[in-house]
Amino acid sequence: MSVMRFTGANSREAMRQVRAALGDEALILANRHTEEGVEVLAMADPGESAAPGTPASAPSSSAPQPPPPSLAPLAEPAEPALPDEREAFQAMSARLLSEMQEMRSLLAAQRGEASTPPREQRLAEWLRESGFSRTVSEEVLAGLPDSLSPDGEEAWLASRLAARLPVEEDELALLDSSGIVALVGPTGVGKTTTAAKLAARFVMRHGSDSVALVSTDGFRIGAHEQLRIYAELLGIPMHGLDLDQPLEALQTALADRRFVIVDTVGMSQRDRRVIDQLARLKGGAPVRPLLVLNAASQPEALEEVITNYRQAARAAGMRLDDCLISKHDEAGRLGPLLDALMRHGLRVLLVAHGQRVPEDLVVMDAPMLVSQALAVRNPSVRPEPPAAAALLLGQGRRLATLLATLRERVPGFSALDQAWQLAAVPPTLQAQRLVALLDKVRPGGGSRVWMSRARVRGEAWSQPDLRLDTAGQWSALPVLQHLAPAGELERLSAAEREGDLEAHLMAGLPGREARAWLSQRGRDWVAQVRSTQRVEFEGERQTLASLMAAMSPRQPRTLRWRGREARLNLAACAVSLGHDEPSGLRAWAGELVDAYSGRLLKRTFWLAPETLRGRTVPLLVTQLAADGLPALTRRANRRLAEADPGMAPSLRLTLAAGLATVATQLEASEEAWALSLRGDLLALLAGKKRGSAEALLEALLQLGLAREALRELGTVGREGLY
Repeated sequence: MSVMRFTGANSREAMRQVRAALGDEALILANRHTEEGVEVLAMADPGESAAPGTPASAPSSSAPQPPPPSLAPLAEPAEPALPDEREAFQAMSARLLSEMQEMRSLLAAQRGEASTPPREQRLAEWLRESGFSRTVSEEVLAGLPDSLSPDGEEAWLASRLAARLPVEEDELALLDSSGIVALVGPTGVGKTTTAAKLAARFVMRHGSDSVALVSTDGFRIGAHEQLRIYAELLGIPMHGLDLDQPLEALQTALADRRFVIVDTVGMSQRDRRVIDQLARLKGGAPVRPLLVLNAASQPEALEEVITNYRQAARAAGMRLDDCLISKHDEAGRLGPLLDALMRHGLRVLLVAHGQRVPEDLVVMDAPMLVSQALAVRNPSVRPEPPAAAALLLGQGRRLATLLATLRERVPGFSALDQAWQLAAVPPTLQAQRLVALLDKVRPGGGSRVWMSRARVRGEAWSQPDLRLDTAGQWSALPVLQHLAPAGELERLSAAEREGDLEAHLMAGLPGREARAWLSQRGRDWVAQVRSTQRVEFEGERQTLASLMAAMSPRQPRTLRWRGREARLNLAACAVSLGHDEPSGLRAWAGELVDAYSGRLLKRTFWLAPETLRGRTVPLLVTQLAADGLPALTRRANRRLAEADPGMAPSLRLTLAAGLATVATQLEASEEAWALSLRGDLLALLAGKKRGSAEALLEALLQLGLAREALRELGTVGREGLY
């Protein structure tokens, strides 16, 4: 169908002609005012049949009807059209047809996409059908990255769940310990068989002279005898206790046994005597209770067992933090059990998956258990705990997971975490306790970034120094300058006494004695200096700024600097400080340029020993990255002062500098664990935040302050918060 022109006295008349000729589905391509009135260009919808009034649809038997006087097909105009005009209309017609086809394809694709659930909804459905609660699902999906590919969804989901599941992956951690463990739990969960398996494992490792079995189960017929048979096969003693007898009645008989396993009587989680039973286990040597959980139990029953037994243990003055999973081979789904363990923070020690003694008792790591849980899906809906309780406990679990990752991945964070807990100590004791803690946890080796001795602008303190571990990773535990000796050489010596350092990154050129001391000990060093620093180059004394043109360029480096992508252009040349200087130096100039706009962000100069060569550039990049620490530390210090005005200044500065260091490192790191941790931390903040160091610092502050608030409330229990 070609484009047709219609002319009318007004737009209404022109549109009447269009409808008469092409029908109601006609496409209006253009309109304009002319001397004759209003001109409209239109064509029939190529997807629809022509209107009855069009010449193409007129019955062949009808007499041909002439078109209205004002209607003339472009192909046969009343007056001959110019060739250029005809070609222009044909080109416009072809282009419009092509655009309409593209638009229809786009709309069809959008309708197809709309029928596919969003990725977050699909993953949430997967978790729900695998048996995980809405609370855990929301925690897991809170850090869902935008760049995650469909092929990586399962691995990402499994890793997120595994990070929330406490598991003891080293069997020897239990078997090489000593003391009394008591297997507790409801009737029929497999405590007696599990006790026999555990005893057999201990005998296989340490011999039969070190272990003993104790049974308090006098209710079931033959319960003592069942455990006694296992004991005879293993060649170990077995002692029976009545329910009302305390464990200390066997103190003399068990004195020479390194490992004692107590098989307690099975009681319903609703039985009030559970507290009494656990209380009788106390006295004499400490007892470690282990909750045995049936993997095949209903979700509601698991929730009730864990809650009531932990409450009973606390009422009896004990901590119930570990569990053993029984009947793993009988479970239809593992998701409900793992969900309960995550929400309550129970650690899995061993998994029993059969009746054989001792073979069917194994250690399973968290990824294996999570993969098994995700492999089984059932669309049944689980009941949820009350919203307020779920929110509070979910926040506690999220904080615990973040803290555990920080302790594991960031050097020195465990010590920084211990320092934060000093906030609960009276302010008059905080500084003293902090000094004792810093003396106790001094990490050795690595390198030291010496910050400027001058006070930070607007503050009464200087930026603490930064430690690096042997892999070059930043330590969260800073070095307070006011605790270091006054002299330069004395500070260097004190730092080396903590452990031999590989390199010293100086905030200014070290003095002659310090340079000689560093050279004598074979230490690498770089010094950030002013552009006006004078050196000798080819027999002339010049400033570093004037030497830039004579320096040889080096390979540019890309890095993140203060929240933006930047390129570091480096150049260097050999210089000296004078004829009496024993060793040569190399001068370095660095220009940081915005990677997108090309704007110069910063120009810096360094001096380093000539012998350093290829080891210099990583040190220069590290020192540049540390430039933003004073501003971040000042921000964190003021936020902590608002949150806790009574905190000792030295403790507050330690926490502020440590958190600023962690935020800077997380912003710059491209490792998978850092990317995941960034997402989790930013999820603590309201609204969508980009992963700048400032936003990460705010999230770390909220993490610590929220942890302290929950710890004060005592609502979450162990769960990694202590």
